[in-house]
Amino acid sequence: MATETPRRHPLTWVPSLYLAMGLPNVTVAVVAAILFKNMGISNEDIALYTSQMYLPWVLKPLWSPLLEPFRTKRWWVIAMQFLMMASLGVVAFCLPLDDFFRLSLAFFWVTGFASATQDIAADAVFMTTMSPRDQARYAGLQGMCWNMGAVIASGLLVSLTGWLHKDLGLPWVQCWMIVMGGSALMMGGFGLWHLRYLPPGEPSALQGQGLRAAMPALRESWLTFFQKPQIWMMLAVIFFYRFGEGFIEKFGPLFLLDARSVGGLGLDNQALGFINGTAGTLAFIAGAFLGGFIVARWTLPRTFVLMALVLNLPHLTYWILSHTMPTDMFTIGLLVAIEKFGFGMGSVGQMLYMMQQVAPGPFRMTHYAFATGVMALTKWSTGTASGWVWSVVGHDYKVFFTGVLIVSVVPVLLAWRAPFQHKPARDEASALAPAGAH
Repeated sequence: MATETPRRHPLTWVPSLYLAMGLPNVTVAVVAAILFKNMGISNEDIALYTSQMYLPWVLKPLWSPLLEPFRTKRWWVIAMQFLMMASLGVVAFCLPLDDFFRLSLAFFWVTGFASATQDIAADAVFMTTMSPRDQARYAGLQGMCWNMGAVIASGLLVSLTGWLHKDLGLPWVQCWMIVMGGSALMMGGFGLWHLRYLPPGEPSALQGQGLRAAMPALRESWLTFFQKPQIWMMLAVIFFYRFGEGFIEKFGPLFLLDARSVGGLGLDNQALGFINGTAGTLAFIAGAFLGGFIVARWTLPRTFVLMALVLNLPHLTYWILSHTMPTDMFTIGLLVAIEKFGFGMGSVGQMLYMMQQVAPGPFRMTHYAFATGVMALTKWSTGTASGWVWSVVGHDYKVFFTGVLIVSVVPVLLAWRAPFQHKPARDEASALAPAGAH
């Protein structure tokens, strides 16, 4: 049950909390790949090894109930933020070493584990501190701040490395040491801020009872989840919904950075940071809010196929880029922004489907974590497979993005056959859509 009066005004902690969630997530999922690209690692190795770093988000349902008996939700959030400060700081110090790739991967993985754990506790703080009315009131701010964390990580910080390298002449190692060190300091700053302003969240009924008390709840949550009607079909819908997008998320930045002699567009980090980070993320946010408006107006069952189509059809933009190879920044930026806009708008359908169709029941928060774990499994599997596909197609971006278009048909067909066990109220869709966009 949510408390009636938060200890602190939501504006003192909701924006910072969700900024602190978005920044490390995108750093691990996207920025690490750009770092390794600049450091001379091959596309195949980047795709394979950076995709494994998303496993913590896949596996978080396994340990999320085990956090309940120990400490407060606030404690877990702050502890993970200081852990991420340490792990990102170690990444910065690893970069000049001969074995930097293996060492930095290990500490990026630690960052991913801490970030996924922070996500569990932070969402729990929000859900148990805020009244239902305040949850609706601050839902849009919540989603927007998560995505602003993405703008900082994949936009501003990537552009900063380009400026340091191109304008100041610093080697890539020093550029990324500065940026990773800055990211570590930001996570430490979030931790210090939340020591003062973050509310504790509602205490768990299992708090203080030890690990033994958590095991029956964990077992019951798994049993009831797989007893839901048509659960396997719903999980298939969730898994394949962003299947094509998973390949684009991993190889899109590599395509934009690769030299034109090997089929890429030859952008530098400054251009990539603006196009794929800043402009692209702002387009994503705009699409997410439009998608939330459409679903709130016409309900999810009536718009779900449209949402799936809007997400997958813009994958055509990367096919166009790889075939036409434009040189002007406006055309490249416009096409990337269109793809990100469609991704943002269409993502609302998946997030609301998980909230309204998969999560309802006695373990709503845990079952929602299960569903988001399946969504993360998509990113892990497509990212892992993308390097192999890249090799099979002979390092040809034209063929690669043609394959992405083909697999993007599957999500639309599954959306057409998606089961709807619950009929969401219009006001519920209106409240949740903007927040779920991230």
